[in-house]
Order: sequence, then structure tokens, then C-alpha cells
Amino acid sequence: MFDGVPNETRDVLRFMTAGSVDDGKSTLIGRLLYDSKGLMRDQIAALTKAKHARADVDGIDLALVTDGLEYEREQGITIDVAYRYFSTPKRAFVIADAPGHEQYTRNMITAASTAEVAIILIDGSRIVGKGLKPQTRRHAAIAKLMGLDVIVAINKMDLLDWSQAAFDEIREGFERIARTLEIAPLAYVPISARGGDNVARRGEAAWYDGPSLLEILESTPPRTARPHAAFRFPIQRVARWGEIDPDARRGYAGRVESGVVRVGDEVVAAPSLLHAKVREIRTFDGPLQSASAGQSVTIVLDRDLDLARGDALASADVEIARTFTADLCWLDTQGWQKGRRYLLRQGTRTTHAVIDEIHYVREVTELAAVSGATTLALNDIASVRLKAQTPLLADAFDALPATGAFVLIDPVSHQTAAAGMLRTAHDVQPRDPVPDGGYEI
Repeated sequence: MFDGVPNETRDVLRFMTAGSVDDGKSTLIGRLLYDSKGLMRDQIAALTKAKHARADVDGIDLALVTDGLEYEREQGITIDVAYRYFSTPKRAFVIADAPGHEQYTRNMITAASTAEVAIILIDGSRIVGKGLKPQTRRHAAIAKLMGLDVIVAINKMDLLDWSQAAFDEIREGFERIARTLEIAPLAYVPISARGGDNVARRGEAAWYDGPSLLEILESTPPRTARPHAAFRFPIQRVARWGEIDPDARRGYAGRVESGVVRVGDEVVAAPSLLHAKVREIRTFDGPLQSASAGQSVTIVLDRDLDLARGDALASADVEIARTFTADLCWLDTQGWQKGRRYLLRQGTRTTHAVIDEIHYVREVTELAAVSGATTLALNDIASVRLKAQTPLLADAFDALPATGAFVLIDPVSHQTAAAGMLRTAHDVQPRDPVPDGGYEI
């Protein structure tokens, strides 16, 4: 639906919903889409006639907008991550509806990896006098690890007669864990996702004089806009053309993950730390003078370097290291085994790594850091010391999320064992060119 503002002039905010089971995450997204005119008439008609529809008073079960799997509709829970898109005159949005069940925490992390804001939803009708649920606490911790801004939406306030005392009690409960995690929520909003109050429009709760949830989302600055971020370009493949041309060159194809690169810039290859200048930037549509984050290009250098998939081109400030402090969320049903080597994948680079020390594990009840842990089990959140066999980009996740993130993979089962964020490098190597050697771990 055209509303007078061309889509290309709006910025895009990516956000996700998080929280425990049955807190109303799918219904909230359905309500946002419905009230912002993001649903077509045929979609509304199909949802009204859906096999598992639990119709509201307006004849549509809004949770079914994102719960598309048959199992999800039968059980009334979210299992997989569902992405939806909508826009308002002020901004375009990409929404990720993440599952709340503990069993599907890995899917929540998948959603968080592409988001900038997390709406942590709390079912107020089931929390008053009982305290926050463990999965709500875990999702808050993951939002902190992933560097997301947090909005707390207290749902089903209509079932509590819009009690300000109940709202204040829940807010105080979340504030305690926010202080532990050092989170500063952007806002606390009392809502009714089913009725639409304070979601896309103002509603009940006469004592609440803040903006609606949609107004907050429209005014939140996107965190992906990092105009001065360092240049990082993981190489996906090496191309060579013009074999009979005496001036033939190799091209290094990939996507610019952060920063900007221009023809004539001096770049550094990692992990070899060899220097070269950018001779050309090629695309299928023709040459460019510059490329920025998100663009897929082929970079031609002024001299051939022995590079391959897994290497990277970077700005002169790049550092490499083998030993790091990192945060992990353990995702495998098979627990961590001391001394076991895992495959570590950072961007396009894969190497072996071991966890040689657990600094602490987050306890779920109060999210305190508990030291002395000797194991990591499914859904544990921990700080560890990690040693890689070959050098990695020493990029802190907070500064460069695309290259500061990694996954650990079990080399036998090929299951994703953990999702991780680099925090500190401990053995940063000199910036002089070094051979890409490894050592035993």
C-alpha cells in the first residue's frame, strides 16, 4: 500500500520478540501487522478460515500470522523463526518472531543475530506475585550478549484490569535483572496484544502517558548504522579471468561486512598481514569506485597475494590473535567435554579450537555469574577462554558484530555446539607480515 513516502527513503529497523512460552509474541506481531495495514485482504480471509484458528472477537487469530507450521498451529506455540515485513510512513521494519520454549533457544539466537532491538514480552497475568520466568531471564541475558537494545512490553494487562500496581511490580522485577546484566531498557509499555491497546495506537491505562510500542520502534535509532566502522571483507572465493592477458589479475569475491573500501585504498590481508592496494572493485553490473557494508563485490588488488576462502581483506587497523575471552551460549544437547576440539567458524574461516577455561556460567534464577563450573550444558550462557589453532580476526563483537561473532561445531556430529561473541584478544600478534602457520592445541 503506497502511503506517499517512497520505501527507498526510509531506514530499516530489524527487531525481534523474545520471552517465555505463551507470553503472546506471535499475537503481538500479528497485531502490529494488522493495525499498520501490513496484511492483505486475502491473508485476513485465510486466517479467519484457518483450521486451528482460535478466533478473537474480531474474527481472526493474530498468532497465525507468523505461526505457519502445522505443528505450531496445532500446539499453539512458535517453533521456527518467522520473518515478516511492514512499513509505516516513518520507517520500514523486519520482524523476527522467535520461539519462547527452552527447547528452541537456538532458534531465538538465530533471530537475535540479525536484529537490533529485542522486545521482551512478559505475560503480566501469570507473573504478578510469582516473579519472572527462567526463559524470560535467559532471553534478557542473550539480548545483552548480542548487544541488542531492549524494550519491555508487559502484555495481557487487560486481564489485570490495567492495574498500575501490577505493572510497577513487574517492572521492578525486570529492573533487578537489568541491573545485573547492565541493561538499560528503552521503555516499559503496558499493552494488550489481543486488543491492540498501546501497540500501534494508544489505549487503556489512563495512568500511562508514554508512547505506544510502534511509536517507540519508529523513533529508535538503528544500531547497524556504523559509518566509521573498520573495513572487513571475508573472502568467499577467488576468481581469475583473462588467462591470455599478460595483465590478468585474481579477484577476491565476497561481501563487505563492515566499513567502506575505495579504489586506491591500502588494505591488509588477514591472517598473513600482507599489504596491497585496491586496483578495481567489480560487480556484475560494472565497476565501482567504492563499496560499503552489505554489498557483494569482487576486489582486484594491485598485486597477486596467495589468498583463499577463509582469508579476509581489512583496513590497516586489523589485528589477529589465537587466544580470546568469549561469551558462549551452548546449543548442543551433547555437553562440553574438557579437551575436546571443536570446529570454529568466523565468517568464511574455519579452524579448530578448544575451550581451555570456563570463567563463569550465568545462573538462570538471578543471572549471577557463578565461577568454578566444570561443564557446559544445553542453553548455558558462559564466559570462557578460547584457543584457536590458526589466527582469527581479533574483532570485539561490540565494535564489529559481523566478524566478532562465531560458532563452534562438533566435528563428529556436525551439530552447532555453541554461538559465541569475541570480547578480548589475549595474544595480539605484531602487524608485520607473518606466515599463516598453526600450532598444536
